[in-house]
Amino acid sequence: MWRYLAGGVAALLLIAAGIFWFTTSAAGSDGAAALPAAPQSVPAADPGPLPETVPEASERTREQRRFSRYDKDKDGSIAREEYLAARRKAFAKLDTNGDGRLDFDEWAIKATTKFATTDKDKSGALTPTEFATTAVARKARPKAKCACPPPTAPATEDDN
Repeated sequence: MWRYLAGGVAALLLIAAGIFWFTTSAAGSDGAAALPAAPQSVPAADPGPLPETVPEASERTREQRRFSRYDKDKDGSIAREEYLAARRKAFAKLDTNGDGRLDFDEWAIKATTKFATTDKDKSGALTPTEFATTAVARKARPKAKCACPPPTAPATEDDN
């Protein structure tokens, strides 16, 4: 029973502390001290004349490019055969004996070949050094280029 009493007292103390903290932070600060001083007006750099027409964005989104890869006849829709063509091609590549079925050896041929070429000492097991060479090499994503003008130095009182 004393646990329930202790829990209730603790809950009331937490509520009282929250109310106390809220009222002192709201009443004790009018917000003036928390805000930074307003910046002095700095004349903006003249970007120069603007072009007459704005060029249209020509880069397609990732999904648009993906859609175009599947839409082989470019009719604006992906038929079932178009959708499954990539899968059929991948299956045919794996089905080395051409019987229309994949057995485990056909399915795992890439991994088996990779293991055999990585196992340099032909021990039947990969050492940590050999295993490290099996990591997939990923292309580094290019960083987005900023088309922003270079920053200008802020005006100082000596400039006036």
